[in-house]
Amino acid sequence: MGVYLGTAGQVEIRRESGDQTLITQLDPNDVNTSRNRFSVDFALSSLITGDRVTIATVDGSPLKLVANHVDASLNYYPDWNGYIHVDAVGGLRLYTTFEASVSGFSANALALVQPDSAVEITIKTEDLNFNTLGQVTDFELTTSRDQVNTDVLGTEFHSYFEAGLISGQGALSCHWEHTKRSGLKNSEPDYEFSSYLARLLLRLKQGASFQGKFYIYNGQDGGASVWYESECLVTSFAVNVEAAQVINTRVQFVATGPITLNQGFTADYLLQESGSKVLQEDGSGILLDIPD
Repeated sequence: MGVYLGTAGQVEIRRESGDQTLITQLDPNDVNTSRNRFSVDFALSSLITGDRVTIATVDGSPLKLVANHVDASLNYYPDWNGYIHVDAVGGLRLYTTFEASVSGFSANALALVQPDSAVEITIKTEDLNFNTLGQVTDFELTTSRDQVNTDVLGTEFHSYFEAGLISGQGALSCHWEHTKRSGLKNSEPDYEFSSYLARLLLRLKQGASFQGKFYIYNGQDGGASVWYESECLVTSFAVNVEAAQVINTRVQFVATGPITLNQGFTADYLLQESGSKVLQEDGSGILLDIPD
């Protein structure tokens, strides 16, 4: 009989885009080319550092924003896809990798150019990758079956709902972490900071949803992993600050989609010597063969 300790568990989350595409006007004066920074109206309430976004012109015209983002004819493409860093006053910098966007250094940001005139653009967040949530000390997940009154349903639909609907909720405990520091495991590439969930709750326009994988066993000894997976919505975020104690956070969430219990080998990726993933053109990692 296999018995595992909690150290074999972990949590992975993927940033969800929400249902709303953000539309705004980009003026030439909004772009500061010397600092590789630009601003839009809704950044603080809608976008979060580390978001993978697609920026595109509404009318499909060339997007003159990222320097040298041109085709073979030296015409600017109508859109750009990558990661953003949002500073304290809502300014944006653009990056090609998640880890660079989290650090937010101007030296690593993509060079920008000023547009010739004002242009309407759309910004949509979309991330294909799961990142391990760092500094998690424990998590819990409760699933239940809600009974449904099927008396008013026809015969065809009665069988669909007679067993009830699966719902779930849970909580995460994490040490507070919001910035890169050397020597910490969750400062490595593809680690998500717990402060993201705090900012997620405050995101007004796109909601506080995320896709979660909750590992009971993460296959650390070469065995098949076991994990729950569901779409989730952050409902509360509490911070406990005590003198001379580690700052702890408690995140509560509810499942908003189907909950599945999975067992098998999760996808592994081709890595560089630094430990970062080798990326495809769309920013997703290149998968290795999954064991039989």
